[in-house]
Amino acid sequence: MITLSARRAALAAALTAGLLLSGCHKVEGRQGFNLDETLVSAIAVGTDNKDSVASTLGRPTFSGTFSDNDWYYVSRQTKNMAYNQPHTYQQTILHVRFDANGNVAAVERKGMEQVANIHPSDDKTPTLGRHKSLWDELFGNIGAVGTAGQKGHSTDNPGG
Repeated sequence: MITLSARRAALAAALTAGLLLSGCHKVEGRQGFNLDETLVSAIAVGTDNKDSVASTLGRPTFSGTFSDNDWYYVSRQTKNMAYNQPHTYQQTILHVRFDANGNVAAVERKGMEQVANIHPSDDKTPTLGRHKSLWDELFGNIGAVGTAGQKGHSTDNPGG
C-alpha cells in the first residue's frame, strides 16, 4: 500500500518535471503582414490601383523612401527554444510597384535572400592607431603640455 507521503512526493516530482520540461518548448512567432495567397494572386498588373490594393491587402508595412509608388508587405516567421533569441526561418517581402497614374506596374516577391546576417564584435571595437592603457590616457600628457611651438635656447644657435 502506498502511503500518503509517497503520493505527495510522486506528485511533487511530476509537477517539478512538468515545470522543467515546459521551458524547453519551441516557440514560433509571426511578425508583420499575414500573407494570404488568394489575396496576393488577386492583384492584377495594369488593372488594380492603389485603392484596390489597399482594400484587398490593407495598408502596407511600409512604403518607399523616395516615392509613394512602392509598397512593401513584410511577413516574417521566427522560432526559438525556451529563452534563446528568436531567429527567422521564413520571410516574404511582397513589393507592389505603381506607375505615375497609381496603377499596379509590378508585383514582386522576395524571401530569405533579403535577410542579412550581422555578427557584431562582442569584445571591443577594433580601431586603428595606438593602443593606450587608462594610465597612459590619464597621465600621458604630463610634462608635454605647452612645450610644442616654444622657442628654446640651445647651444647650436648662438643668436637664440
